[in-house]
Amino acid sequence: MKQNKYDDENFFAAYEKMSRSIKGLEGAGEWHVLKALMPELRNKSVLDLGCGFGWHCRYAREQQASSVIGIDISENMLQKAREMTDDSSISYIKMPIEDIRFEDSQFDVVISSLAFHYIKSFEKSCKHVHDCLKPGGTFIFSVEHPIFTSNNKQDWYYDDQGNRLHWPVDQYQSEGVRETTFLTENVIKYHRTISTYMNDLIGTGFRIKAVKEPIPDDEMLKSIPEMKDETRRPMFLIILAEKG
Repeated sequence: MKQNKYDDENFFAAYEKMSRSIKGLEGAGEWHVLKALMPELRNKSVLDLGCGFGWHCRYAREQQASSVIGIDISENMLQKAREMTDDSSISYIKMPIEDIRFEDSQFDVVISSLAFHYIKSFEKSCKHVHDCLKPGGTFIFSVEHPIFTSNNKQDWYYDDQGNRLHWPVDQYQSEGVRETTFLTENVIKYHRTISTYMNDLIGTGFRIKAVKEPIPDDEMLKSIPEMKDETRRPMFLIILAEKG
């Protein structure tokens, strides 16, 4: 059964209070790096996998993309996205990422933000994305970094006074299910190594163009004191790939 925590009212209420939910892309610590990697979007057809509130969809249209489709498994997410969108060139579809079936070579660009670590098979998703991209098309996505997802607990190691001593990495090479806690709920994530992300892309026929492990920009580090700890371990992995 495909996981859909965002239609749980308590979980969604907690998610709405997050900085990235309130401020949008500017509240996301990895956005400045993802934005810099974005290809030219003018007159391009764009697909956003796990579109959430539709922030990336609306950004693509601001950059004059010709059409944008956002898909998400959550009706709560899509309702919010539709409320925030007034643009007939953006359409939202309720659909799990695992079920995408679009026409071959339909899109110029496929985007995904922090979704694939909830998906059991990244390789299958790569194949679907590869099929629906035009030759030379761009696939750009972010996930929680494998150093972050390796341990079930996914939290710092603290001393007796509650100080953060270090980030524990354990069972890194053991890929698969991680039962952990996010916001108010227990959630299932799928841990895979950096090499698996990269080799699944290569094996599907993508050329990897860039790999980034972003930290928040200087402004966010200064304005949000707790962000300083984000320089101690990578939380995000961003990969830019091109269909050969």
